Amino acid sequence: MKNKIIAIIPARGGSKRLPFKNILPLGGLPLLAHSIKYALAQQDIDAVYVSTDDEKIKKIALDYGALVIDRPKALSGDLEPTISTLQHVLQQLNDDKIEAIVLLQPTNPLRPPTLFKDVFAQFKSNNSSSVFTVSRNHDKLGEIVNHKFVPFNYATGQRSQDLEPLYYENGLLYITSANAIREGYVMTEDAFPFIVNHVFAKVDIDTQEDFDYAEFLFRNR
Repeated sequence: MKNKIIAIIPARGGSKRLPFKNILPLGGLPLLAHSIKYALAQQDIDAVYVSTDDEKIKKIALDYGALVIDRPKALSGDLEPTISTLQHVLQQLNDDKIEAIVLLQPTNPLRPPTLFKDVFAQFKSNNSSSVFTVSRNHDKLGEIVNHKFVPFNYATGQRSQDLEPLYYENGLLYITSANAIREGYVMTEDAFPFIVNHVFAKVDIDTQEDFDYAEFLFRNR
């Protein structure tokens, strides 16, 4: 029997900046449902699990075809790291056939259709313990020191197109070996950064403004 690839979607009930965000309707579907449907559409993902402490989220997850792992309140606080949720799911499943975890954050609901296929191919061929998605930042960045702006990634007068490339972790998709998760890592030291140049990489929902932007992209793309 082949080793398993499972998707885990962490979706707790509490959210201070945008209350109930994981169940808000985006394009007619609960926010959470977009990540569930995306995962279920991938032929290399064997099972999709939602980890939650909330009954409404649990019902939505089951309605859209995911399996549910009940998350303890102790792992559901604002400051609790994602790794503890992933480790809890693996502990509950207790299945040594699980080879890798696909982490899908519900706050990144829009993903290019072939993204998983492309990232998974990189994970299989690169021999890294993890792969995660990044995008290039084109902003002119700097620090404010003693009330003065000090450029960080450019020289004064330099054109934006001539900036030294800098990248940010966009949160769209992570694939990590189950062993690395058990050892406490989502992104390992040998993690491969998979570059995504797509407008969806700018969607990460924490506020109403973020949600409105996602709604705009969903309607227009």
